[in-house]
Amino acid sequence: VQLVESGGGLVQAGGSLRLSCAASGSTFRINAMGWYRQAPGKLRELVAASGGTSTNYADSVKGRFTISRDNAQNTMYLQMNSLKPEDTAVYYCKVRALVKLGSSWTQDDYWGQGTQVTVSS
Repeated sequence: VQLVESGGGLVQAGGSLRLSCAASGSTFRINAMGWYRQAPGKLRELVAASGGTSTNYADSVKGRFTISRDNAQNTMYLQMNSLKPEDTAVYYCKVRALVKLGSSWTQDDYWGQGTQVTVSS
């Protein structure tokens, strides 16, 4: 499964961005998805995750960010509103997918290449 991210950029505080993550590859089924971010000098952290009927957000983004998915397009999104300078980071998408290999299925995690989000004050 290949993941291609887009939508990052430079925005002023209070502004909005929408990140996209398009999945492609051989026969697969996405079971769970998530967005992570990593700021300089910090560990990668979970921003938002969705699987089954549950969705979770980091406390720092609740009420501002929304994770969503277009199943027909195999694309996931992260809508980011009311951005703050502390949201500046490289954002990564991740999916947990079942991939068909021959006659069997195997589950694994796949990561996007990352997209830079910079919020100026």
